Amino acid sequence: MPELPEVETTVAGLRKILDGEVIARAEAFRADLRWPMPVDLRQRLTGARVTNLGRRAKYGLIYTDRDDVLIFHLGMSGRWRVDPSEMEKHDHFVLETHSGRLTALNDPRRFGSLDIMPSAHIGSFKAFVGMGPEPLSDDFDASVLQTALEGRAAPIKAMLLNQNIVAGLGNIYVCEALHMSGISPAIAAAKVSRPRLERLVTAIKEVLTAAIAVGGSTLRDFAAPDGELGYFAKDWRVYGREGQACMCGAPVKRRIDSGRSTFYYAKCQR
Repeated sequence: MPELPEVETTVAGLRKILDGEVIARAEAFRADLRWPMPVDLRQRLTGARVTNLGRRAKYGLIYTDRDDVLIFHLGMSGRWRVDPSEMEKHDHFVLETHSGRLTALNDPRRFGSLDIMPSAHIGSFKAFVGMGPEPLSDDFDASVLQTALEGRAAPIKAMLLNQNIVAGLGNIYVCEALHMSGISPAIAAAKVSRPRLERLVTAIKEVLTAAIAVGGSTLRDFAAPDGELGYFAKDWRVYGREGQACMCGAPVKRRIDSGRSTFYYAKCQR
């Protein structure tokens, strides 16, 4: 599933195409993706001007001058194709601007989603209610994380994947950040000391920033709007490296937690 850096990369690519443009056509080619698309999607978008683009957790946000925001999620395999020469089978929704640029939301597995709502009410969007701070914002620091983890007996990895603790973190970058900070994914969240949480927050910010800088990770079907794949995968420290050796001499181990692979070095992560 595309994670925060991949969504950030996608939004940055769409911003070059859509920001400031008037939408001449908004057309859906099916009634649903993961859930039904809003029936008034075409009416609310056609003729509107895009005023801003952003991201919340793993969701992309497209704001218009009608005080609406189009909220998209890429699901497992979704991507926006820019100026395609022809439509493909899995292009389920298109936005075309008055200047002639075309973006198509392509989603073979249809686990993505499209929603639209008044931008003033975005905080009440079902996925955003109770959501934690953005990990790259100043609102996320060791003090905030320590407070959120107080009394939590669940493993630290599970807590970092909890969107109510911190928004947008996914399996790849949690594994990477835990290794960078030398913390075992299995340790009880409340038992991680303040100094270690300081290192963890720094690692989270560093790994996400590095991944965004190179366009995200090449994982399954992810691609940015211009069709370029991300290249952070070559810099993974532990993710996908089962059996390979760390500088500490221990091999990368893998186990399954709640259906997800956890990669870690047992010797240097405690």
